[in-house]
Amino acid sequence: MPNKTKPRIAIPMPHSLDREYAERAIPQYERAVEQAGGEPVRIPLDQTPAAVMKIEVLKIIERCDGLLLPGSKADVDPARFGASRSPHTSSADPRRDAVDDLLLQDAYKLRKPVLGICYGLQSLNVYRAGSLIQHIPDFLPEDLRTLVNHEAGKTIAVAHSVEIERESKLAGILGGPGQQVVPVNSSHHQSADAIGEGLRISARCPVDGIIEALEGTASDHFVLAVQWHPERSVDQDEPSRAIFRALIKAAVK
Repeated sequence: MPNKTKPRIAIPMPHSLDREYAERAIPQYERAVEQAGGEPVRIPLDQTPAAVMKIEVLKIIERCDGLLLPGSKADVDPARFGASRSPHTSSADPRRDAVDDLLLQDAYKLRKPVLGICYGLQSLNVYRAGSLIQHIPDFLPEDLRTLVNHEAGKTIAVAHSVEIERESKLAGILGGPGQQVVPVNSSHHQSADAIGEGLRISARCPVDGIIEALEGTASDHFVLAVQWHPERSVDQDEPSRAIFRALIKAAVK
């Protein structure tokens, strides 16, 4: 019996303007996909002009079975969700946004599974006409601002815990319905605000209520996005591995 082809997972380069950062960040995502049984496929962001980039990206993703949207040091342009820019908002990465939109358009049209991580959650939510909190401390009441450092994962393994919504698809991926609190590595200063069309909340930070995961509402389309970084902890914990296995399982189908 011939070996089954591994599902190919499209992963856009994390950033178009900082090549050193992008090359340093993407191997973690690729390794997590490989460990789960998939084949990562890099999507370049450096094609010019824009029409050429679109053609090249479409050629690549035509042969891909799923999508992983990684983190980024950029922030989504707040003009995309009708907001004024906060002084804490980082520069946007228009090429990354353009490629994410192409990838998501393809994934939703053909029901290819989607996994978003950190910036990937924010990109997905804005694509689905949702909005973002541009800087978490500015959003929270003063008495909650210092209780959780959502950016701490840059320096420590576990930044905080997340509480998984009962009966969510994410709960099933991580072990079944019921109360679940999972320690995570996170390094973000933004999060989802208004939830995009066809998405629902599947995890929050139990201390300050910040949204930590979204999932698709359609039963025939795997869409999951987490605000933390499971690619950093696949060697340490089962929940991180389970998230990537779920993506690959959906891509096989």
